[in-house]
Amino acid sequence: MPVGPWRNLATSKLGAAALVVILTAGGVLGLRGARLLESVELAAYDWFIRMRPFDPAPDSRILLVTVTEADLQAQGGWPLSDRVLAQTVETLARYQPRAIGLDIYRDVPVPPGRKELDAVLAGDPRVIVVRKFGEGPSDGVPPPAVLKNTDQVGFNDILVDPGGTVRRGLLFMDDGRTTAYSFALRLALLYLQAEGVTARPDETDPRQLRLGRSTIRPFEPNDGAYVRADARGYQFLLDFRPGKGSFPSVSLTSLLSGTIGPEVIRNKVALVGVTAESVKDLFYTPHSRGLPEQQNVAGLAVHAYVVSQLLRIGLEGASPMAAPTGWQDAVWVLLWSAAGGLIGLWVRSPWWFSLTAGGLMLGLALFDFLAFVAGWWLALVPPAIGGLVSAAVVTAYVSYQETVQRAVLMQLFSRHVSKEVAESIWRQRDQFLDGQRPRSQGLIVTALFTDLMGFTTVSEKLGPEALMEWLNEYMDAMARQVSRHGGVIEQYAGDSIVVIFGVPVPRRSDVEIRQDAVNAVNCALAMEETLLELNRRRRAADKAMTGMRIGIFTGPVVAGTIGSAERSEYVVVGDTMNTASRLESFDKDLFPPDAGSSPCRILIGETTLCHLGDQFETERVGDVSLKGKAHKVGVYRVIGRAQTQSRPLGLEGTSWEP
Repeated sequence: MPVGPWRNLATSKLGAAALVVILTAGGVLGLRGARLLESVELAAYDWFIRMRPFDPAPDSRILLVTVTEADLQAQGGWPLSDRVLAQTVETLARYQPRAIGLDIYRDVPVPPGRKELDAVLAGDPRVIVVRKFGEGPSDGVPPPAVLKNTDQVGFNDILVDPGGTVRRGLLFMDDGRTTAYSFALRLALLYLQAEGVTARPDETDPRQLRLGRSTIRPFEPNDGAYVRADARGYQFLLDFRPGKGSFPSVSLTSLLSGTIGPEVIRNKVALVGVTAESVKDLFYTPHSRGLPEQQNVAGLAVHAYVVSQLLRIGLEGASPMAAPTGWQDAVWVLLWSAAGGLIGLWVRSPWWFSLTAGGLMLGLALFDFLAFVAGWWLALVPPAIGGLVSAAVVTAYVSYQETVQRAVLMQLFSRHVSKEVAESIWRQRDQFLDGQRPRSQGLIVTALFTDLMGFTTVSEKLGPEALMEWLNEYMDAMARQVSRHGGVIEQYAGDSIVVIFGVPVPRRSDVEIRQDAVNAVNCALAMEETLLELNRRRRAADKAMTGMRIGIFTGPVVAGTIGSAERSEYVVVGDTMNTASRLESFDKDLFPPDAGSSPCRILIGETTLCHLGDQFETERVGDVSLKGKAHKVGVYRVIGRAQTQSRPLGLEGTSWEP
């Protein structure tokens, strides 16, 4: 059975899959390091924020005093005068809030009422005003002069990610000379002070801020999905609890008209700011989605989110969102890439591949979401890409290798064995193949050798074309019988055929070995019946008929491939093969075939007979000396299939001694 060139595999499937997983994980981490996945990962973060369960009740500790378009019209337009701001602060102060935040710049007077405003601001330590920190050549926007260099000033700078979404809050900023507090932190500290909670350094790391029982770990440049983000100042991730629009609010006009009851304001953090669209103090948050209008929120609400989170940290022990470190992220991506690689190794069906790959992605998303709810921001997009790419590449690689292996196996055996045997060989390829080359292995087989009698006479009477036509007809008929009975044609040699039962997959039990012996004898009898039919047709056409000798022997052999890289052949060698050949050619005048009635002489060895039970009628030939063998071999002639199952091993037949 000649085959084409064999190619040695550089690595095993598992080794190749491991290499694919490592390269895929490295490639994904490289894409992440190049910031090509950052926007998609941040979108996943926003999706988790929106999907996370939250308390639908508004945070009742915070009150927004909003300046709407209607309020601007009632007050004569923007900006509001100093007198209106003074009246607003005075009204709020009468109702005993814990803190008043004025999110309106007042670096220059807006007459009338400057003195009134200065007096109100300076006279109430609960009032916090804003300044803008500014960057580069800009000096920002200073606070009202009356409060400059006091603890009643906080910066209201808001961090905006690329794409326009706010996801981080600022607690401190440093201009190189002084450290500034944020507007939201000042307000939260005033509220917490009444609860006995103060800001202090963490015991284990004094560089970190601790509120109550929780430490606020500062944001790092590569936390979560971020890559080399600007982490200056003291930043932390915002959780945006409660959801969008979940803060009580009153309008400026309602407040100044006296229609708001004291209980709405008492003991709360009151933030005053502009929500009118004409002022353009609007931002996107993770709650913003799609393209519909009014997806943004006022800066006043962003500050309220920060205050709300700081209050929950200080009073309820809530922890800010945590994120793995760089090496932990790399291991996370590698693990999910490995999971995808395992799918590629185990799953061949496209339907099952889609199902398992989809299940893997669903499991990743669910695990990440549950971790997010528990306070951990784990990467979603990089491991998803790593898992899918690994699964696809490993599947493609293994499928290619299996295609090559299957082609090799089918090239070796498909034309010589039944479809069922070929499929069995393929299913058990792992124990049969060493890379792409069949392993050399010791087997117990039953060998069958055939040779035609009278072939020389037939060939003399036929021309070359007629001879080949006749020979092909004969070989094709015999090959069909071999395939039907589960044999493998090991060799065609002129008019001879060598058939092996028990290759290439090793037989593991006595039952299988016995079945091979039975199949071989049944195949020989079927060959006789086929040859008898061929002879009848030839006799009807007044053509020469032939007989056939068959030798069968069961025993150990060595099977494997021999030859060069350009041309190899699957061979079976051993004394068993030699004995079967000698049985076929033994004493050609003994039991000469009758081409018209019994065209086949079948001789078997005693090792084969021991496996046949009482299924066949046999007669003992005797212990004979075969050519080239030092010891005698017990030989029996197969007469046919047994008519009854009561005969013990068919040993009562006629005996013949040499």
